[in-house]
Amino acid sequence: MVYRIHFTVEDLARTRVAQPPPLMELSAAVRTLQGRSHPVRFGAWRRGVFAGLKPKARMVLDLIPPGGWAPTFLTSAGQGSPQELLERARSTPRSRIRQDLAHVAEWQPLPSWAHHLADDTELQRQLYDSLDHVCAALLSPHWQHLEREAAADRDVRMRQVLTGGVEALLASVHPQRVRWNPPVLEFAMLSGFDGDLHLEGRGMLFVPSLFGADGPAVDIDAEPQPVMRYPVSHTRTSDSAPLFVPPAQHARSGCRSPLAALLGRTRAAVLLTIAEHPGCSTKELAALSGLAPPSASEHAGVLRAAGLIQTSRHRNTALHSPTPLGNALLDSRQ
Repeated sequence: MVYRIHFTVEDLARTRVAQPPPLMELSAAVRTLQGRSHPVRFGAWRRGVFAGLKPKARMVLDLIPPGGWAPTFLTSAGQGSPQELLERARSTPRSRIRQDLAHVAEWQPLPSWAHHLADDTELQRQLYDSLDHVCAALLSPHWQHLEREAAADRDVRMRQVLTGGVEALLASVHPQRVRWNPPVLEFAMLSGFDGDLHLEGRGMLFVPSLFGADGPAVDIDAEPQPVMRYPVSHTRTSDSAPLFVPPAQHARSGCRSPLAALLGRTRAAVLLTIAEHPGCSTKELAALSGLAPPSASEHAGVLRAAGLIQTSRHRNTALHSPTPLGNALLDSRQ
């Protein structure tokens, strides 16, 4: 059984590849976290995330299960930064919440509290706080890495379009589950769902995903055009290697390098951790580097004063990223 997406000439002309939408990628990360697939690739990441999650994360995990449906207002294909999309989600109208939850309820049971969500502003606040927390733990530390991988994948896809047209893109996006049978794109969904989608001149948006490694997924209700998320090209990321190197390996590498002699073993490990997890909060930095939060904050302050990292604030959270000088120092440590 396959899902059939029907293309016209106008659809082919309006089909393109874009960077991954943050909430769609976050939903893929939430599903991957709760699953057991690709243990080598995601094992260290799962262990690190579970160690730092708070109980309030359960609301998002319950609404975005490892399989099945999830409400669109939490998994939208909107473009922008993760912070912009999180703020936009908080302004979701009650009617949209009610509509999305009713659609999910047609296919699977909802958590008992979700039946009251559309009319309970306090429940909504708790859910969006849960979404912020889950994004900070699962996605934000890796967002720049994800953008780099997605950009590399887009380069591959654009070369395919240049040499073989849009049909070359459609034929190669995920040969195991997606087949181009002109003028229909046949998609074997993991859920086994069967149906037809006529694009009617809107075209389709394809977005590479780092966390959606199990296979493609499609959002047929996305505006202004349906979106297909597909696993990022394996020309750069091997499934036989960990996706994110555990922080302990960073520390060991830093301790053996000339960088440690310059900064000290612990501070070198902190700088390496920030470089591998740009945008991490002080609490995340502490967990990733095995330090107490006050100690992580102190080391970050010294690195910031030396111009090796920069710190921005999101609400009451300090987010740390390497500066060009910090990256240059890391690049020269060999």
